[in-house]
Amino acid sequence: MSKVYLGLVHYPIYNRNMQVVTGSVTNFDIHDISRTCTTYDIQKYFVIHPAQPQQEIINEILKYWRQGYGSTANPDRNQALGIVQLVNDIRAAVEAIELAEGQKPLVLTTDARTYPNTVSYRYAREHILTQVQPILLLFGTGWGLEDGVMKSFDYILEPIYGAGEYNHLCVRSAVAIILDRLLGTA
Repeated sequence: MSKVYLGLVHYPIYNRNMQVVTGSVTNFDIHDISRTCTTYDIQKYFVIHPAQPQQEIINEILKYWRQGYGSTANPDRNQALGIVQLVNDIRAAVEAIELAEGQKPLVLTTDARTYPNTVSYRYAREHILTQVQPILLLFGTGWGLEDGVMKSFDYILEPIYGAGEYNHLCVRSAVAIILDRLLGTA
């Protein structure tokens, strides 16, 4: 079985006007995604952000829950946030995985659009269950990852389709749905 890592990318992403921007960190994304990752036995949750002021905010949040009052007030949160690692860019996450696992990860990402290398959840789940190459599963913030970087990934998961036409889930919901599809026991 492949070891799965997860990354939340804040740059390069699109804003609602399809301009490439750097997104702001959201406190809930750090907390809630780390809890979901821990539930599904994700090896490491990379918060990928290049901006120093935003990195300072991320580090303060992590420090509070790992070493500050929050570490004893809520040990479950402390445990979940223990898998979070802040890195500057996607390349740094890939390098950290390669160092830990001895091989480059297969990079799998998500989008609300389809691409030539879009794969089904069934295909990705089978790959995870039958291969040993580590997987880096990336999620973009804002309105999705920039197209040029999307083309550099090995595979892109098919969009999550709901019952309605609206198709813009918050990233925390998308992470939970996708991890359950790929790693859930039911």
